[in-house]
Amino acid sequence: MQLPTLPVFPAYYTLLDKAGWWALRAFGVALLAFLLLPILVIVPLSFSASSFLAYPMPGWSLQWYENLFTSAEWARAAKNSFIVAPAATVVATVLGTLTAVGLARVQFPGKGLLMSVLIAPMVVPIVVVGVATYLFFARIGLADTYIGLIIVHAALGAPFVVTTVLATLQGFNHNLVRASLSCGATPLESFFRVTLPVIAPGVISGALFAFATSFDEVVVTLFLAGPHQVTLPRQMFTGIRENINPTIAAVATLLTIFTTALMLVLEWIRGKRR
Repeated sequence: MQLPTLPVFPAYYTLLDKAGWWALRAFGVALLAFLLLPILVIVPLSFSASSFLAYPMPGWSLQWYENLFTSAEWARAAKNSFIVAPAATVVATVLGTLTAVGLARVQFPGKGLLMSVLIAPMVVPIVVVGVATYLFFARIGLADTYIGLIIVHAALGAPFVVTTVLATLQGFNHNLVRASLSCGATPLESFFRVTLPVIAPGVISGALFAFATSFDEVVVTLFLAGPHQVTLPRQMFTGIRENINPTIAAVATLLTIFTTALMLVLEWIRGKRR
């Protein structure tokens, strides 16, 4: 096993430079601990024998995981999350990828303005999105439906796909597409056989971000979802408001593990791309 070695500083580094180097890294570690420790504190509580979220714990128990997996309400919420999030991810990925490819190929007046509109869901307050979509969807009958929820979640996830695919296309050689067309390939064949394999890491990264955005979204779901479209985040919100017990900690622990796994997959994809 290779032991970690101390950093080798260039000769021109002064004592102040070295102190700043270590201070910056110490600050980064402290900031990570500040962000992660509140999340990690929840994990032991999910195994608590107590009926309340409190330390110290009187003992250890798996009853809250048993309650989670045997509850009809939590099962329905999980089913809804795994219906809405994958469907919204597919829609966001397809539309976002096609949009990014189109924007990368052409130049036209107002392109910057169009990009601002496309990424607006990333910066507009989510409460505003929830109120606006509810008022609009209620008029056309899409409130309290899976379709309405999927459309809004796809709109929230699509900007992530657009930005990641556009970043991937920055280094794409468009002469490859021209060469494939000159060899007799149709535009559709050229896209699937030339363009898509090259930009696949960006597409997958954007799809993972879109999935995580949809899976964790709660504010828009509070406005749009009816009693039959309750997702896991909304069920957690309802549980916190009405009856706090360690079942919520069990759900939070599983969601943390799931989200961490998604991020690890994303980093693996980025590493393969490099």
